[in-house]
Amino acid sequence: MKSILFLFSMVILMATSCKENKECCAQPTNSPLIQASIGRVGASLDIQTATSAGTVLMGGSTDVDEAIQWMIRKSGGGDFVVIRATGSTGYNDYIKGLGKLNSVETLLIDSKEKANLESTRNTIMNAEALFIAGGDQSNYVQFWKDSETSKAIQYLIDVKKVPIGGTSAGCAILSGYIFDAKNGSVTTEAALANPFDPQVSVTKNFIQVPFLQNAIADQHYAQRDRQGRHVVFMARMMKDFDVRAGMGIGVDEKTAVAIEETGASTVFGTGNAYFLFADQLPDQCEPLKKLKWDNSGKAIKCFIRAGSGKGTDGLHLQENPPSLPTQFWSVVDGVLKSN
Repeated sequence: MKSILFLFSMVILMATSCKENKECCAQPTNSPLIQASIGRVGASLDIQTATSAGTVLMGGSTDVDEAIQWMIRKSGGGDFVVIRATGSTGYNDYIKGLGKLNSVETLLIDSKEKANLESTRNTIMNAEALFIAGGDQSNYVQFWKDSETSKAIQYLIDVKKVPIGGTSAGCAILSGYIFDAKNGSVTTEAALANPFDPQVSVTKNFIQVPFLQNAIADQHYAQRDRQGRHVVFMARMMKDFDVRAGMGIGVDEKTAVAIEETGASTVFGTGNAYFLFADQLPDQCEPLKKLKWDNSGKAIKCFIRAGSGKGTDGLHLQENPPSLPTQFWSVVDGVLKSN
């Protein structure tokens, strides 16, 4: 009887101790009943290959084969991992068919619990390439922020230096600041009319990628008339976070921007990429007031680069942009203008 009482006391003590010790409770979980992996094609055992860093920002809709192949080359033919919060394994066979790879595996990380699994962390850290599928970036923020998943992604960027890409919502969370969509999407018209509309939610990203620390990305660009709302996102980024030299990268559907580890970029696909630069704060960016950002019609420098199957030169993100942009953009009384 004494032994039973002693064991019961020890269980209570351990539970109380863990409850009071945040570090103890914050450790990654490893439940055999829960897993993020929903499918793998290729070899069952991981291999290690020589990799080189790079980033792909893809604009959504049909994926750009050439951009994925660019990542495969940089992976050295290793293990390619896809992460998402909704959907299935459609990328596995598609990516495996684009080049020589040891394996392709998809993780469905649709809860904080799955994001903190030891198996999730290890699979990501063992990857030689990582691709973030489309969906809803608010899910990625909700489930992945401050988790073993986000730590593993940052490890791939900072330490292992592997290619990382994302499309649509997956592209959105690769820039240093993000439209997190926690209150839903927002149109250009609504954002320009009120830059502090509750749906205009811009936050500092939980992932930091080279050359994109002071940037914010947007996707489905010309197809969904997102130029104006993207300018609003830049205005909020610069005003709210004291960013003095802001950059925006907008990507059309069926188009991708591939950024080398040197900062040079290539545009693949059938649409355009838009590189935006601003070094002056908006004239008016206040709640319930239309955005004003003029600077004599030259508030924002816009460089437009058309994609192609072989890839065309984008901008070099480590260098100052050319003095003569494709267009100058400005906002007058909530209306985006270009010249």
